[in-house]
Amino acid sequence: MLTLGATAGVFLSADFFTTFLFFELMSFSSYVWVVQEETREAIRAASTYLAVSVLGGMVMLAGMFLLYYLAGTLEFDKLKAACSAVENREGLFAAGCMMLFGFGAKAGMFPLHIWLPKAHPVAPAPASALLSGVLTKAGIFGIILLSGSVLYKEASFGWLVLVLGTATMVTGAVLAVFSIDLKRTLACSSVSQVGFILVGLALMGLEGEDGLAVSGAFLHAVNHSMIKLVLFILAGVVFMNLHRLDLTSIRGFGRGKPFFFAAFVSAMLALSGMPPFSGYISKTLLHEALVETGARYFGDERMLLKAAEVLFLFSGGMTVAYMLKIFTVLFFDKVPKSGKNVKESDLAVPVKCLLGIPAALFLIMGMFPKQFMQPVAEHAASFFYGGSIETEESIRYFSLGNLAGAAISIGTGIILYFAFVRPLLRKKEGEDILYINRLPAWFDLEEVIYRPFFVRFLPFLLAVVFRLADKLVSGISWILYRTLFAEKQTREHIYIGGRFTYAAGRMMDTFVLALNLTVRRKRPIEKSFVRMFAVGRRETTRTAKLVTKSVSYGLMLCGLGLVLTMIYLLVE
Repeated sequence: MLTLGATAGVFLSADFFTTFLFFELMSFSSYVWVVQEETREAIRAASTYLAVSVLGGMVMLAGMFLLYYLAGTLEFDKLKAACSAVENREGLFAAGCMMLFGFGAKAGMFPLHIWLPKAHPVAPAPASALLSGVLTKAGIFGIILLSGSVLYKEASFGWLVLVLGTATMVTGAVLAVFSIDLKRTLACSSVSQVGFILVGLALMGLEGEDGLAVSGAFLHAVNHSMIKLVLFILAGVVFMNLHRLDLTSIRGFGRGKPFFFAAFVSAMLALSGMPPFSGYISKTLLHEALVETGARYFGDERMLLKAAEVLFLFSGGMTVAYMLKIFTVLFFDKVPKSGKNVKESDLAVPVKCLLGIPAALFLIMGMFPKQFMQPVAEHAASFFYGGSIETEESIRYFSLGNLAGAAISIGTGIILYFAFVRPLLRKKEGEDILYINRLPAWFDLEEVIYRPFFVRFLPFLLAVVFRLADKLVSGISWILYRTLFAEKQTREHIYIGGRFTYAAGRMMDTFVLALNLTVRRKRPIEKSFVRMFAVGRRETTRTAKLVTKSVSYGLMLCGLGLVLTMIYLLVE
């Protein structure tokens, strides 16, 4: 409920600072989703999630401070006009990059995607569905605001988001192909699909078809949220029955389960961009936007957009490959000898509704895009500050050209599966089939770069720097002590204190002098009460000032006030 309220606050906010406050509340409250099981893996994944969230939030806040300094406002309605009038474009770009860092960390953008593949496998299935379907979209929401208002039509920012989006799209797909855990595969898939959305948002900053890019990015965000809702709940069904998620152990779970089969196939085909499912529509819009934007550029820029298009189609092929792998595991591989057969009738009616309704919508929305998807995209276009699809005839979703793009990705995926996944990522041991993790160790950025840097190298470097600074300050102090302040240090400071302490001290010193001249001649008292009372007064005054400024003092006064209130009530 806390996360729900914070997430609603993010989307209902009217300025960046309010967005930031709810964004951080959302991050801290959703931490419990990841650490829920309290296993060693869950605690480690949750620490990664929290570290990325906090670091991203602090960098984002610094960017907001800079943006406010340059534009004079953080209100969404005023930002576009204010930012267009800013003369310091380099500073505005820097502010946008820092905010992109914070929002991208939550969206799962490369190279800040490291929490997604770790958090999803250890979180409960409903939490995984929300992490993938909702929380990543909160990050996308922030990037939409940056691309549409702060840095609208800034080519440098558009190219940056395009490069990061393409890297995210490819990296997530590669991780998913190599994964041998069901929920980890779906988590890596989320990284890849976020990359597709970022490519669409990047085109908003370039000279191209805003309407196609905006519509494709928005519809793919909606599609991805619904698809991952179905897939993660299906993964939860598998785990609740088998208590395992590794592909070797869950083989054949979907055999003899027609409802499970229909829901999975619908989500799989939608995610893979298979016509006439809804995922095909959003990917077609994104691909068309890439092609038309590339036609407006020349030279190196055109080559970069062409490379992005090739990687777009290849990532779509990898999507087909890893979804085929999961499909084969669940429905074609034989059940392990140690496995158990679970009846589909055990599925509760609410779960069937939760799976069946979106699964049916994937096909209906894809078959009738102009009636269901296009009006939604046109309604949302104004929020993106971009154009919209002008007429119903402007996009021919099922033309030969668009179908050819989908066919390239689907054909690439089938070839990848049969030429790479089946022969290299699994092996036979007798009658059993084992799925093998052949992902290189250096592909894990967290273990290879982030943890060594932040846990070992950075603390060591800071320790060395602080030690050297301490030695330097000590050396300077010693030199000053021996030179400039040498004479002052030899003089004894005379403490006088206040009038009362000075008078009391003089009286005591006179009494001590009389004692030293009579009864204490052999062992005279050498203590100066003037000095002692003055030092005591100074320390008491200093302590009183510290106490009045401390939290403990405030708590003490609060407690005293409660006690006095209670006494008053008892007396009355």
